[in-house]
Amino acid sequence: MDGLYVLIPLAPFMLAGFAIWSKHQRRLAEMQMGVAAEKAAHQATRNRELEERVRVLERIVTDKGYDVAAQIEALRDARVTEHRDQPAEPQTRQ
Repeated sequence: MDGLYVLIPLAPFMLAGFAIWSKHQRRLAEMQMGVAAEKAAHQATRNRELEERVRVLERIVTDKGYDVAAQIEALRDARVTEHRDQPAEPQTRQ
């Protein structure tokens, strides 16, 4: 019973401390929700960009006049030609 008399004068300080702590916790939660919302918006934007790229690739691949194999071979031929045209670098002995 004697301990109760000690707690009564401390009650206002304990309530104020609890109020400050709960306000801080609420602010932290709000900040975390803001960060989560930003991440969700960024992911949504990224998903839209990727979906658009996939649509473009689908159009390219399914286009009747587009010959993917011929394009790939043309790129390979261009690389081989570029490689042959470059002068060899002189090797130095150490």
